Amino acid sequence: MNYHNERISTLEDINGFDGNGKQALIFWGGWDGHEPELIANRIRAILEVYGMHVRLVDSQACLGDAKLLMEQHLIVPVWTMGEIEDVYVDNVVKAVGNGTGLAGCHGGMCDAFRTSVTWQFMTGGNWVSHPGNDGLAYTVKIRAGSSPIVQGLEDFEVASEQYYLHVDPAVQILAETEFPVYHWYHASNGKVSVPAAWTKYWGHGRVFYTSLGHHDDLFDRSREAGLMLRRGLIWAAAGKDIAAELNGSYRDFANEES
Repeated sequence: MNYHNERISTLEDINGFDGNGKQALIFWGGWDGHEPELIANRIRAILEVYGMHVRLVDSQACLGDAKLLMEQHLIVPVWTMGEIEDVYVDNVVKAVGNGTGLAGCHGGMCDAFRTSVTWQFMTGGNWVSHPGNDGLAYTVKIRAGSSPIVQGLEDFEVASEQYYLHVDPAVQILAETEFPVYHWYHASNGKVSVPAAWTKYWGHGRVFYTSLGHHDDLFDRSREAGLMLRRGLIWAAAGKDIAAELNGSYRDFANEES
């Protein structure tokens, strides 16, 4: 079956995205240290520039409305740690499988809901550590040619948390960072590269993640980090219309025995 995810967007597609009539849902909460309200409002502002209608909520209750989720072009979680009801995860799983994009950053997406392995499977990875904590200087290395999301970007330096993540081998790595920078127990394994940004597919839906964004102002201090976030959000949102053109449904993938 020729699924829509085989169609590759270009940077021109991303920059020229017309969000008029398209909807996005941002839900925020969880650990306050990641400044979820600031991040959520930053993402809302990005999407509104493209003309999208953005619903911003500080609760998970919206995830109980399966119809609402199916109507979205994009869902953005900004919720570090915490718990989530299985039915909420199932509703998001089906909406993304149906073509709704899923995108997020740092702990708001891949350190969310640590007890939900289905959430981790869908998002593509989960946080396990940040040796050296905040303010650590390290290099984000771009994988040239991996995606229009990183087109024209070069390696760049940041001072923030460096996320060590356990990652789905199916992801398309857009950027990575080398460990160890900070000497800790993991250092005895030698040098390894850990993804810092990726895309993947979940059914007919597009998924984007960047590990950058411990604090909201990182996206002001780093032009490259801000561009990756903006482009990734739009790339994920753009997949909904392609899925609709092909009459894609989560039922193409659902297996209730799994």
